[in-house]
Amino acid sequence: MKRALISVSDKSGIVELAGVLHAKGVEIISTGGTAKLLTDNEIPVIGISDITGFPECLGGRVKTLQPKIHGGILANRELPEHLAEADNLGIPLIDLVVVNLHPFKATILKPGVSMRDAIENIDIGGVTLIRAAGKNSDSVTLLTDPADYTEFIELFKSKKIEDAFRKKMALKGFRHTSQYDTLISQYLAKELGDNELPEQLSFSYEKQQSLRYGENPHQSAAFYREISNLDGHLSGAEQLHGKELSYNNIGDASAAIEMIREFEDPTVVALKHANPCGVGTADNIYSAYQRAYKADPISIFGGIVVSNREVDAATAEEMKKIFLEIIIAPSYSEDALALLTKKKNLRILKLPNIMSPISQELYFHKKVDGGLLIQEVDNLPLDGQKFEVVTEKQPDENEWADLKLAWKVVKHAKSNAIVVVKDGATQGVGAGQTSRIWAVDNALERSKTSTEGSVLASDAFFPFSDSVEKANAAGVTAIIQPGGSVRDQDSIEACNQFGISMVFTGSRHFKH
Repeated sequence: MKRALISVSDKSGIVELAGVLHAKGVEIISTGGTAKLLTDNEIPVIGISDITGFPECLGGRVKTLQPKIHGGILANRELPEHLAEADNLGIPLIDLVVVNLHPFKATILKPGVSMRDAIENIDIGGVTLIRAAGKNSDSVTLLTDPADYTEFIELFKSKKIEDAFRKKMALKGFRHTSQYDTLISQYLAKELGDNELPEQLSFSYEKQQSLRYGENPHQSAAFYREISNLDGHLSGAEQLHGKELSYNNIGDASAAIEMIREFEDPTVVALKHANPCGVGTADNIYSAYQRAYKADPISIFGGIVVSNREVDAATAEEMKKIFLEIIIAPSYSEDALALLTKKKNLRILKLPNIMSPISQELYFHKKVDGGLLIQEVDNLPLDGQKFEVVTEKQPDENEWADLKLAWKVVKHAKSNAIVVVKDGATQGVGAGQTSRIWAVDNALERSKTSTEGSVLASDAFFPFSDSVEKANAAGVTAIIQPGGSVRDQDSIEACNQFGISMVFTGSRHFKH
């Protein structure tokens, strides 16, 4: 290795690396702030302009974009004609490229950043250097991450920089530029209000943590976070206590957080395997938890509980009586934390802005064979739906309150889904059934108190009137459903016959 080009925005560890190179007689070509830093540390450098014969210009926008630089990186050392041409043109061969890019991510995460500032931090020359070195990794070593400097130094000192290392670093470089370009496109789409489903779609995430395993022990897994403001999102939660989150914990916690955002009043959601098993609303969080627990004291065992208010000592005392995997809340009183942390394995998450608005960005629904399914988030607000009473009987005030609660909950249960609600709490949830009548049966059978005077919600229309007949037999007095079946009239007539009020929403909430 005779010559290195070093041009970095993140200067962590760069003086040590350059010092090792200089001590071994490697010439160092450098630019701008990097060159000044190395010179200040008594490491001699050759300026870019000394190689190119052309000054850095346009406020530093153009420095390395020049044939004598890229020719020195891209020359194929196995082709004599390349080497002869480089020699004739006075192009010095560059064996090591150490580059990282202008801090575009850090720039766009700053509050109030302007588009002009963001665009000014789009790196051009650095990306080109990385691509050139990555393309010629048979001969050129590329370093884009300070975390790799130590391994490189060890290999360099032992003269064992082999092809496998260069290829690994090239791959890392291309991933770096791929993420960089994706961030730019995502930022511009957001700033320009482009919410359409684009012809080409790329995602960029950063690993938050490796996980012990996935859904099952034989599956490897990791948790990746979005590169954006994480305020109010699961990936930005602070874990105060308990074991490390598992793959299933994270999936269920995400579903619970999405659901709690539906509610403004003090509410507690209990969730198991991504399905709600108990939801309670009240005028205080203690009563809300009691209602959520009593809705299904069996399923809540080993589940996740999320609150949209601070957990106080009285509520914590009740929570600690059973085995819970996770508790999520915007805050905890000191006494509540003292009680809950007595349970060694209980995972306690603090998410101050848990009620942050749901993102309007596209939703990565699922990986399918040979592709992805992408859709908008199902965030149709309750006040944006046209509720229509289609029966002779009108819901009374209490029924309306329970119908709206049931409609919010059924949206988050896997289809086919039925939810039974009474007095501000779910009574039974029938989710993930292949037949809607089975979902009705499950919801009614699993209700832990009398269903007399309860209301029922369905995530999609009733194909037949049999669901109404089942509801009537259980004492249901009001039903909410999308409507839209060719046999809607059969269900309406059955409701009129039984004295049940029915509300059509005009919108369904399938969740697969």
